[in-house]
Order: sequence, then C-alpha cells, then structure tokens
Amino acid sequence: MSLELLHKPDMSALTSLGIGGKARVLARVGDENGLDELARFIEKEGPEVIAIGEGSNMLAGDGELNLALIQIRRSRRAGVTVSENIVRTPADIRLPGLLSVLIKMGLSGMEGLAGIPGSVGGAIAMNAGSYGTEISGTVKRVRLWTPGKGLFWKNASEMDWGYRHFDARTGEFTLVWEAELRLFPSSEEKVRTAVKETFSKKKATQPVTEKSAGCVFKNPEGFSAGKLLDEAGFRGRRLGGMAFSEMHANFLVNTGGGNAAQALELMDLARETVAERSGITLNPEVIILP
Repeated sequence: MSLELLHKPDMSALTSLGIGGKARVLARVGDENGLDELARFIEKEGPEVIAIGEGSNMLAGDGELNLALIQIRRSRRAGVTVSENIVRTPADIRLPGLLSVLIKMGLSGMEGLAGIPGSVGGAIAMNAGSYGTEISGTVKRVRLWTPGKGLFWKNASEMDWGYRHFDARTGEFTLVWEAELRLFPSSEEKVRTAVKETFSKKKATQPVTEKSAGCVFKNPEGFSAGKLLDEAGFRGRRLGGMAFSEMHANFLVNTGGGNAAQALELMDLARETVAERSGITLNPEVIILP
C-alpha cells in the first residue's frame, strides 16, 4: 500500500518513552508513489502535521492529540548501498541497522552514534550526536520531499546544522526520504571494536535498555545538563511512574504506568530548581507533542 492511514493511533506504542494519548491520524508512506497521496493528505490535514520516525526523542501528551503523524514504512525495504565510501541509506532504516552494515563494510565515521535507537531520518532531523560525533559531520547530501517540490536532493552545505538542530531551508513541511553519507575506509575489526566500546560506555552510564526518550534537556553551553540535574538532587527523582534515571540524571524513564502529566511536572520542577540553584535555564531536547 502506497499510503496507509491509521486513525486514533496510540502514541505510547509509537514512542520509545511509552507514554501519550491518541493522535488524530497516522499516515504511513510505503513508497514514492505514496508521496503524491501524502501531498493531498497534508493539504487536507493542515498545519498540525509532524514526521515521527521511530519516536525515540518524543514526549507525547495525554488524552486526545490534534496531530496528524507521518511515518515512512517502505513496503519494499530499500537497502543500503555503498560506492567509493559514499553510503546511500533510506531514512526509515534504524541507526543500529545502518551501523551493522558499516561494520561489515569496514567504514568509519559514525561509531560515536552507537546506542542511539532512532531512524536515519530522525537522526538527521535532530542532528543526533554523542561523544563528540554528530551525524551532520558525515552527511554529503539529503534527498528531501516537500508537498510543493516533491523529491529533490540538497547538499549538506545548503542546510542549517547545529546542536540538535537541522533546518532544510525549504519553507514548508519537509520529510527526509534518504541520505548520502561520506565515510572513511577502515577495517571491519576496528569499526566493530569502536562501536562496541561506545555502546559499552553508554550501557554503563545511561539507561539504554529502559523506556526513555534519550537526553531530556540540552546541554547549556559550557555545562552538562546531567551534572546540573544531579547537583540539584534529581538523579532518581520520581513522580508516579516517571523518574529521572538513577544512572544518568538527564534521562527521563518510564518505570511503569507513567504518563505525560507526571513527566512534564518533573521536567518543570527540575528546570525551576536548576535555575534557582545555578541561574541556568535548561531547554528541552526531547520534542514535546501537545
């Protein structure tokens, strides 16, 4: 099916945090033909449209959400191709899957992204990064789709990149369809070792196996959000089924039965306390869906 519409999708099943109410509708795009139907869908649904990817960095509100979600789910899975160290990858491939391919090909440059669970498209949309690596450092160009222009390629240098920030400069709703990444030749053993080391480090310091949306706050310039939260007493702080992780204070986790009201109340309390103690205002890294 080129475009599948699911009415009243459950956000708790669509996000890694496992909380949230029901959106208005979810449009799943199965192939390029479905993009024509998607343009008509967006025209009908209006401005409350958002691309969701794997939902690994989203906090969805409780109750009925006036949102139309878009997700790429190719009915015929397009694979990753490699030519002269340029990797072409569909947006709906998950980062762990892409890293597995890069290990086998002995291509280096993305090892620092090990342990990030989202899709390639979501990683580009957030300029995902960790341990000094950002996906923008590898992007050669991105194939974008907009309702007005359809599919087209755009070079990385023509777009805005920043800390957890990406702007395709299209002026309209934009979907990442696929990307070309420029990597560096290495060996399967070296890349595998680097990926394992990165993941082991994260597993030892971050709740990678729990229901989480990753880092909940951005690091203020020159400071660590996790350290500020730790010093303010929020490591392990709980409210109902939501808690700041015992392993890393900047990770909000659903310990079971959590909801968005609890998550947002904890976040507000954390921001107020940190601001009172240090004068620093923490800004959310997680995308909050009203």
